[in-house]
Formats: sequence, C-alpha cells, structure tokens
Amino acid sequence: MPQSKKLNIAVVTGGNNAEREISLKSANTIMAHLDREKYEPYLLNYHFGKFTDAVTDLPVDLNNFRLEVFDRVVRFDLVILFMHGTPAEDGKIQAYLELLDIPYLGCDHFTSALTFDKHACKRYLQNADIPMAKSVLLHKSNPDTDALKELSGSNLFVKPNKNGSSYGVTMVNADADYSEAITKAFEFDDEVIVEEYLKGREFSNGVYSGAKGLFVMPVTEIIPHKDFFDYEAKYKNESDEVTPADLSESLTKKCQALSKKLYELLLCKGMVRFDYILVGEEFHFLEANTIPGFSEQSLFPQQIKANGMTISGVLDEMIEDILV
Repeated sequence: MPQSKKLNIAVVTGGNNAEREISLKSANTIMAHLDREKYEPYLLNYHFGKFTDAVTDLPVDLNNFRLEVFDRVVRFDLVILFMHGTPAEDGKIQAYLELLDIPYLGCDHFTSALTFDKHACKRYLQNADIPMAKSVLLHKSNPDTDALKELSGSNLFVKPNKNGSSYGVTMVNADADYSEAITKAFEFDDEVIVEEYLKGREFSNGVYSGAKGLFVMPVTEIIPHKDFFDYEAKYKNESDEVTPADLSESLTKKCQALSKKLYELLLCKGMVRFDYILVGEEFHFLEANTIPGFSEQSLFPQQIKANGMTISGVLDEMIEDILV
C-alpha cells in the first residue's frame, strides 16, 4: 500500500451490552496484529453514546469523529468496528460514520441491520433457494405462542432475534413447557425467534473481501461438548473445533459456494462468518456474523491460520481494499 505516513486506525470496542467482554477480546486481537510500521492504531472504548481513547480516556468529538490528544488532533483514516451486538453489529455506528464520510472496515448499515435481525434476514433470503430451518417470531408486547404449532420436530431453539454470542439461547423439548425459555430470551431482546431444531453437524465458514478479491476460508466443524454451540462452548473451550473440517471435497466446495452466494446476496463487505447445520448432504443456513468473534480462539482467526495466512496479512488486504 503506497503511503508516506502511517495511517491512523480507530479500533472501536466495548459497548454497553451482554457482549462487551467478547468485543474487548476481539479488539485486542486486532490491535495485536495491526502492522505498526504501516498503522498508528488507537483503541477507542464505546460506552453509552460516547467514544473515549482507551489509553488517555480523552473523548472523541462526535461532530467529526476526531480525537484531540494534548497538542494535536488525530483524524482517523479508517475505523475498524469490533464491537459485537448493538450499536455496531446492527449498523447504527456504520450509519453515523457514513454521514461523516469516514471509511470503515465491514458491512454497511443496511446489511449489518438486516443480518443482525435473524427473522428479517431469513425472510430476505426466502426466495433465494437457501435451505433454512422453519421459524416463528414472537413479540414481547403480544407473544402469539399459538403460532408455534406451525413448527414440527421433537426439539426447538428459542433465542433472541437480535443478539449474538448465544446469549439467551435455549434448546427445549417441543412437548414441554418452554415459557421459561421464552422469558429468558426476552431478557435480551423484545423479539424472540423460535426455530425448528435441525439434527446434524455444525459448521462455520468465513469470507472476506480484500484487495485481491473475494476469498472464501477453510470450513470449520464445531463439535460442542453440550447439546449445541452455546456461550460456554464458544468462549470457554467447551467445544472441539476442527479446521479444515473433516468433509469430502464435494461437501467442502458446496459449503464454500453457499458462503460466497450468501456474501454476495447480502451485499457483504469486509469479513463475515456464516454458520450452518449439515443435515444429510444439505447445509442449512443458521446466521451471518458481520462482526465475527475475533479472539485468539475464535473461528475466523482459526480459519486464517489453517489456510497458511496471517491475521496481519488479511487485515492489510482488507484495509487496502477500502482505501485504495
């Protein structure tokens, strides 16, 4: 990347939601792998509508997203959002940055908002020949539980419609009283999605857009020690993750082709991870993660390393794609 000086990069993290802890881990990984010969990174903490520099605790001017550090003003050349959940993963901060004409890494406000809303995303894709589990949306103000009779199978997944990291997710027996599971999910969102349980193997596949074009990563199989890939399985080493997955060449290519199709259908940018359940020979789409977990043990970094690439190199490619 031709440049005469280091680029000022703002890595935004924190947040005031249940995923704050994961956001901090992801951002620290980004900070550790940004090439200091090319970039001057600033870790910015977001908390209740304000951005502050993590080192000096000085505030960012919300009028222009600039940081006044003692005797100088820092103008950011690029923003890297690694804050999971609202208001980053749902596109609110992206819309703000777009208004200020500040480049950022990742999906735009529309795609972010769409994919963060699981039900809306499934409806958007319903005519695109994407296999998905049948689901019902419940609203907190008037939860129509009678609609759940439309669902079949022995088990159901109950989860917040707009949340990540498997917070508030419960697998329940379809014949049991699952009002407690619905109440738990409503603690995290005003909408709850209840989905038919698909019995199969779980996989995840990352895609990113860089200066050299679109790149589909190796596929990871997730083998949770519990019934499903919950918070503990994701972040407390209670699952086995195999990258590249033990799949036939044809199934690997099928999964990667589906990931590429979803990336393009959803108008994605930057890095995105897609999660699936394999039932028989068919990959069923679960959800898209437009700000995927990026702690050292997270799936996307695993896929980067398994492909013989470096996190620094991938970050370079994506930054160059945005700024050149």
